[in-house]
Order: sequence, then structure tokens, then C-alpha cells
Amino acid sequence: MSVSTAPVTHLARPHRPVVVAGTLGELHGPATGIVELPLRLWWQPQRAFDLSQHTMLLWMYENVLREAIRVDELREYVNGTVLIRLWPELNLPRGVRAAWEARHPRLRALAIAA
Repeated sequence: MSVSTAPVTHLARPHRPVVVAGTLGELHGPATGIVELPLRLWWQPQRAFDLSQHTMLLWMYENVLREAIRVDELREYVNGTVLIRLWPELNLPRGVRAAWEARHPRLRALAIAA
């Protein structure tokens, strides 16, 4: 019996692979202000998120990390510094958390320390 060396594909939900940025430094999304997500990322009528409200900030990040299908979406809506700060608080599907922590051990260390 041989062991496969193929990379593990993590799923955000059935049939949706998780998209992970190559580096946290490439994530230059907004850290403040009002952000309106496109319908593809958030399909509710009210798509504006006030990032000064902690709960809305968490909610937006959870949705973008779960729903993104292109790295460009992550770059546009996620800020690396903010992501690091929020990581232990984010309520993410197991596959999303596992994919990001596998690529970015710093996030795994934050989750363990929390």
C-alpha cells in the first residue's frame, strides 16, 4: 500500500475548494470604513458592512473567507493585519480554518494560543 503525496484539498462547503492567499502580506483589503460586498460574496439585500462594528467586521471576514473563489477577491476584501488580529475569533467551517492554517502556520499558532 502506498501513501499519496497529493495535497489535501480543503472544502469551504461541498464542492467548493477553499481559496487561500499565498501570503498574508498580499491582503490589502480595507481595515476601516463601510464595505459593500458584491452579490456573489454576500447574497442578502443589505450588503454593506461597517468595519468599525466588531461584529460586522467578523461577519464580513467569515463570509469572504468562506465564499471567495479567486485570490483577487481575498486581496480586495481581506486585510492581512486585520485577519491576524481576528483569526482566533472567526467562526469558520473546519475546512476553511484548516486550509488557512496549513498555508499560514502563524494563524495556527494564534488559534492554539487563544
